[in-house]
Amino acid sequence: MPRFSAGYELAAALTAAAQQLHDTVTPHSTLHAAVRLAVDLVPGADHAGISVIERSHRRAVAWTDEVVRSAEAGHTGHTQAPYWEHLWTAPVVRLEDSEVDGGGAPLAELGLRSALSLRLRADRRRLTVLTAYSRKPRAFDESATRVGRLFTAHVSLALDSATVREQLTEAMRTRDLIGQATGILMERMDMDAAEAFDSLVKASQRENIKLRDLARRIVGTHNAS
Repeated sequence: MPRFSAGYELAAALTAAAQQLHDTVTPHSTLHAAVRLAVDLVPGADHAGISVIERSHRRAVAWTDEVVRSAEAGHTGHTQAPYWEHLWTAPVVRLEDSEVDGGGAPLAELGLRSALSLRLRADRRRLTVLTAYSRKPRAFDESATRVGRLFTAHVSLALDSATVREQLTEAMRTRDLIGQATGILMERMDMDAAEAFDSLVKASQRENIKLRDLARRIVGTHNAS
């Protein structure tokens, strides 16, 4: 059974974990909370990590320790395809024993004997994957897989929510920055708001620079003067 506090059932533990995930502010903090919670929730897990997988590359984005960071960094120098290649066609992949199963040799070298990988996000070019690792072989059974899939559903929702919040925050910052730059141009060039904004847009197109970056440069130069 999962390592919950005494008296907790699975539903209560997942609810508590979901609350912690949704309390995070940024996607980065959501990912780091997720790997910590995965070790507490998934039966058999000793470590956990999250990585972004592309066709020829794997990049670690969150990890519980340096052993996992090495495991999540990708596998080179081995002729067999790594076990996680199967995630392109399946939402869950279990590695029973890294010393026996094909593609698991890099994990065996790190002392990680079994793994449970679950997709968080997927499109044609990129996967985001949460993986629980164990120092014991065959540590992840059907129960662990079920808990893992329930947990990753909560992680996916929290990650989407944090991403939207971050995008909205950035949009508000960009709007304020453009407003400041427009005001500076109005003052400098004796323009009204519409003329100043139009001038800003044209300069952005002419210099092939994003509007927010041009606005940031104008505001920065004005504040420094």
